[in-house]
Amino acid sequence: MELKSILLIVLGASVLGGIGLYAVGQWLGRKGNPLWVDAGSTVGASPKQTLGGIRQWFTAFLLKSYAAWMKVPPLRYYAGKIRMRLALSYPQDELKLRRQTMKLAYGITGSFAGSIAILTAMHPDVLFVLSLLITAVVLQDLLIDGYVNRLEVKLLEQLLDFFAAVRHAFHRHGMVPDAIEEAGEATGREIGVHAHWISEALVDADPDTALEKYYEKAPSRYLKAFAGISRLVSEYGDRKRAEGSMYLRGISRLTGEVQLELIRRRRLDYLLKGLHVIALVPVFFTKPVEMWARGHFPLMDAFYLSKAGMLIKAVLFLTILLSYVLLQKLKNEEETAYRAKPTNLSWEARVYAHRILGRFCRQFVPSPESVAYHRISQLLKETNHRLRIEAFQVRRISILGLSFVLALGGFLVLHQLTKQRILTEPPAVSTFFGALPKDTVDAGRQEAARDAAVMRQLGMSAKASYDEVFRSVSKMLEDAEEGKAHEELSEATHRILDKLQRWNQEYLKWWEFGLALLAGLAGYYLPLWMLYFQRWMRLIDMRHEVYQFLAMIAILRELERISVEEILEWLASYAVIFREPLHKCLLNYSFSPEEALLELKREVVLEEFQRLADKLLLASEKLLVADAFDDLDSDLSYQFERRRLDYEKSLDIKANWGRMIGFTPMYALVFAYLVIPLIWMSFEQMNLYFEQLQKL
Repeated sequence: MELKSILLIVLGASVLGGIGLYAVGQWLGRKGNPLWVDAGSTVGASPKQTLGGIRQWFTAFLLKSYAAWMKVPPLRYYAGKIRMRLALSYPQDELKLRRQTMKLAYGITGSFAGSIAILTAMHPDVLFVLSLLITAVVLQDLLIDGYVNRLEVKLLEQLLDFFAAVRHAFHRHGMVPDAIEEAGEATGREIGVHAHWISEALVDADPDTALEKYYEKAPSRYLKAFAGISRLVSEYGDRKRAEGSMYLRGISRLTGEVQLELIRRRRLDYLLKGLHVIALVPVFFTKPVEMWARGHFPLMDAFYLSKAGMLIKAVLFLTILLSYVLLQKLKNEEETAYRAKPTNLSWEARVYAHRILGRFCRQFVPSPESVAYHRISQLLKETNHRLRIEAFQVRRISILGLSFVLALGGFLVLHQLTKQRILTEPPAVSTFFGALPKDTVDAGRQEAARDAAVMRQLGMSAKASYDEVFRSVSKMLEDAEEGKAHEELSEATHRILDKLQRWNQEYLKWWEFGLALLAGLAGYYLPLWMLYFQRWMRLIDMRHEVYQFLAMIAILRELERISVEEILEWLASYAVIFREPLHKCLLNYSFSPEEALLELKREVVLEEFQRLADKLLLASEKLLVADAFDDLDSDLSYQFERRRLDYEKSLDIKANWGRMIGFTPMYALVFAYLVIPLIWMSFEQMNLYFEQLQKL
């Protein structure tokens, strides 16, 4: 089947499948649900009605499927991955979260499995199936990311409307909880649920504990910041100055933050849009390019079936996978990296706790007093990584072993495939362009089969002499009652001797073992390189978080009884990148405030954060908080403009890197899989021309 037909079938199946899944989901999932009613309630239509019965059966099926999937490790991992992405978008109801998780899981796996099965039946090829699997992995991630990103953007848009409604309600009531409750009823359901939770926490008997519980499920830092400001104002009262209400000015600053975040998200999505697909396109064009080249240039068969051709193909697939991972790192929004999760041990921790494996892995863990230990620890913190150093080293060791085994196994497989290729290799032809005639192809296959039979008759020995091979070829032709001239027999003899020499040279070389060791070493350092790359891309994000700290402190400093410890607690609940050092500072603050702040300053090397720590240190020793941060008003407008420019610079950097990474597989396909083989073919043709000229 032609590629065009396959692509049309894929497009048609995708469109029909998408329309069908959307229609079924809308038909089965439509139900009325008021704003403050528990979303988990299954009270709906009467069971006597067919539609209601189907809906209830489908809901029960999804919930039972979720419980069944949790018992199978691979399915549990996949469902847990989807659940983790959806958890913050459906925090109000566990049952709805499970239903949405299983809807996505069944929809994605079912559509992809059906498409792969149909296309595999049409074109049963190992490389084609591998291409489909890679495509399915990438597309399912893109579908989940796109779905979650739409939910997050929708929440941010509703948050802007919610802040505007809170301003109007606060002007009328002057009471924070009442204003939040009224604004929540007037805005969208998603943000309305959070407004209800915040208002309930503010009027709770223990509002601090209630807010801590809300912080664990808040989907964004802006809602946490709003809840924290509302708590402070409801407890200490509002402060009105010439600039207006402190509470309303705080909401205005949060509104500016949300607007800037929305602009950044939309522009980043626009700049990186489609790059994942572009990076994936070469997967589908490797086979057509190869078939076109082999159909128009007979010499290209020898290249694509050689070790060099197979190595280039493997490197091309690795380039595609690596490009996809790097693009995910560029676009990844890791604001939710510190969410509370079940305390199940990771597989790295279980390996490290093993009596024998753990003893081996401890040899690779640096000493806690060493510089390497501190450097890796700091890197893990700055990149929002959950693993401890010991577990991280276990992961590096595992990738080392896997890379070494895969590289060594790849070399062994290449040698075996090359041996098979030598046995089935037809004689060289003098045709340079166009497809070979069918009779020439059939004659070449017969010659290759005869050569292989002679080689097996000689025991595949590289020590076979010219006379032995000549006699074997002559005898085989006599048995087949085929006669050939002496020159043709001599040519066949030389060809078989060359094949015997090449066949016996196909064994694992010492330098191939060394390359496998280098591949293992590269795999060992790959997780570390990925962390460095991620930290480099997040450097501007770290500065932005410090700017957001300053914007919030500009509000907190106006509270007369605010202390440095309370500011640290609020910053720790709001922080993402600097949450770990802030938590550590809070733990040590009650023993020695000065030492805790100095340790905080030493732990974070970012210059802007160190200046913030210096001001907190002054406020804890000699000055009031308002006096220590007396220059914030004149500095905030400059900082906001600088942040806007930094956002543009960050987006430009990510866009440039994204384009370079996204188009790398395409460049590799064109140059490594087409241009280089054509250059090789040109040199081979020149050699054949010279040989023919010498025979004249």
